[in-house]
Amino acid sequence: MAVSLELTLSVLMGLLLLLVAGWLTRLEDWRAYAPVGGGGGYGESTGHEEKPGGLTRWLTTVDHKDLGILYTLFGVLAFAWGGITAMLIRVELITPKMDALAGFGGVGLYNALMTTHGITMLFLFAAPAIFGIANYVVPLLVNADDMAFPRINAIAFWILPFATVLMWAGFFLPVFGVSIQAAKTSWTLYTPLATSLPGVGVDMFLLGFHLSGISTTMGGINFIATIVSERDSETVPWSKLDIFSWTILTQGGIILFAFPLLGAALIMMLLDRNFATTFFAAEGGGALLWQHLFWFFGHPEVYILVLPPMGLVSLILPKFAGRKLFGFKFVVYSTLAIGILSFGVWAHHMFTTGIDPRLTASFMAVSLAIGIPSAVKVFNWITTLWNGKLRMTAPMLFCLGFIQNFIIGGVTGVFLAAVPFDLVMQDTYYVVGHFHFIVFGAIGFALFAGLYYWFPMMTGRMYDRSMAVWHFWLSIIGGNVTFIAMLILGYGGMPRRYATYLPRFMTWHDVATVGAVIMFVGQLLFVWNFWQSFQYGKRVESGDPWNLEEEGQFTNEWNWFADKQQTMLADGGEDEAEAETAD
Repeated sequence: MAVSLELTLSVLMGLLLLLVAGWLTRLEDWRAYAPVGGGGGYGESTGHEEKPGGLTRWLTTVDHKDLGILYTLFGVLAFAWGGITAMLIRVELITPKMDALAGFGGVGLYNALMTTHGITMLFLFAAPAIFGIANYVVPLLVNADDMAFPRINAIAFWILPFATVLMWAGFFLPVFGVSIQAAKTSWTLYTPLATSLPGVGVDMFLLGFHLSGISTTMGGINFIATIVSERDSETVPWSKLDIFSWTILTQGGIILFAFPLLGAALIMMLLDRNFATTFFAAEGGGALLWQHLFWFFGHPEVYILVLPPMGLVSLILPKFAGRKLFGFKFVVYSTLAIGILSFGVWAHHMFTTGIDPRLTASFMAVSLAIGIPSAVKVFNWITTLWNGKLRMTAPMLFCLGFIQNFIIGGVTGVFLAAVPFDLVMQDTYYVVGHFHFIVFGAIGFALFAGLYYWFPMMTGRMYDRSMAVWHFWLSIIGGNVTFIAMLILGYGGMPRRYATYLPRFMTWHDVATVGAVIMFVGQLLFVWNFWQSFQYGKRVESGDPWNLEEEGQFTNEWNWFADKQQTMLADGGEDEAEAETAD
């Protein structure tokens, strides 16, 4: 009966998604709303003159700016869930034994929290948040009216809530008496554990993961088509394409080759679980086949997530340094080099699996080589800052924090790329510390920089700047305390993924938990600041809130915003009876 129930749920969810997709594509009222001032074709309209109001607008919109906001809000929601699960994990690790979670599921709940934390932060927070910023600003940067495929853009977003429900369902359905448990496989889904764990919850998790990959693939293709074919080639030739759009274009190319493989591997795993196939069984392809397939996708996925943040820093940092980006062409070439080399490093995750030493040597060489274009970017950012007129705004602070965290994360990654070092540190907390310096310390900080930088454009209001500075300092201090403690734990031999540990590791686990609490407080300030500022923040009256025109760095998206502000003034403005936050 268990197999029958799993198949029934999988088929029903697939049919539901097909019905939703068909309904969205055939709904005649789903026009590409292009309000006056939308995209590069300012003053033109390709659909309704005005968007519908209320909830209908957000449920039926295909405007890239609206979808950018929806993606961003979804990312913030996922970020909240990922942060809560991280705090539950850290609270449990305060003591060596199973204490805090003992009465709520024990080790099983810990494994489930660890699984959902990893998947949520990578695929439901980082990727949607990047797509949110890119959806809003890339068409404006390239002077396009909208994304190349507005409806596909909307469908790609609306797949995500369905995928998320499937992936998180195991935590909430038991509350309503449904005996489905959350997946406890870890986010890497290693076999034979992932193929042998019983329960519908794992199948729902795999299906949700697959759907999120479909959404990402649709978005990546759309960005490629937009930048290549919708870009205004007269005003934005390839030679003048901004660095953020270059990174989004490269990201789309990596997505195009990496995510279909992930989808195929997930389907193979579902077949193994439900139809007794042997793709990853010992008598078939074996457990190592999954690792090869997963990491051939998984390491390019790291660059799918880190390249756009690199583009954000390369775009934003010069604005507050008073200088143009140093070595622009080299930054572009290094971006393309990372995109190509990213497909040749996957086996450095498998140095301890017993693969041929000749192969490990070649993968070590490529893994070390991919650090060169990353180092080029770091030197270009530092040179851009040299003798610049620095303005320590919130976006600038997070850009600087990104560089510091990226250097630490990058250097620790170079060590892990060396076979002798990796043999000792594989599957220890050293890897966890390295990865978190990249995922939160680099990707997260760059996303914060982008959100603070374009918040006035997206909302028409300014956030509380002092609270944004507090957000930065709590994040940078808490992050370094936590992740450096993890590196030290790894040096001491603490294995990753363990719910219990030897008492000698307790001190540094407690230090990591203190840092996590500091970080968590910072993120609470971030969410509160954005919500309050969105509702009651001081209205932005100027089309140039960052004084970019004085520095000769007034880019296309701010031109659009300035025109929009002028149009609002000509129409009489908006209600000014709004509460203002402290500057």
